[in-house]
Amino acid sequence: MSIEMKTKYGEIDISNDVIATIAGGAAIDCYGIIGMASQKQIKDGITELLGKDNFSRGIVVRQEEDEVHIDMYIIVSYGTKISEVAHNVQTKVKYTLDQMLGLSVDSVNIFVQGVRVTNP
Repeated sequence: MSIEMKTKYGEIDISNDVIATIAGGAAIDCYGIIGMASQKQIKDGITELLGKDNFSRGIVVRQEEDEVHIDMYIIVSYGTKISEVAHNVQTKVKYTLDQMLGLSVDSVNIFVQGVRVTNP
């Protein structure tokens, strides 16, 4: 599935994997984010920290009619305020997708899958 955009020069199709990768790159830059989590862990109960190559596995891009919704599964750093980290991720992802793709995102849903203690 892809997002279709029409411009005066023609049509642009952007795959959901591209949108997920851009969203993951924006999220990982936010303070307090350790990484993306696999969606499979909801079933398994085991947290799998994804590497930089696998951002799209921790993100679901949904298109419902003319609305775009993004679900992000993240792991946060111990000692950070989770609500503030989630808000920062939502803001940065919406801004980045708007600036890079001209894509207006209706919602960015954050699912915190774990908290990790980082070694000093």
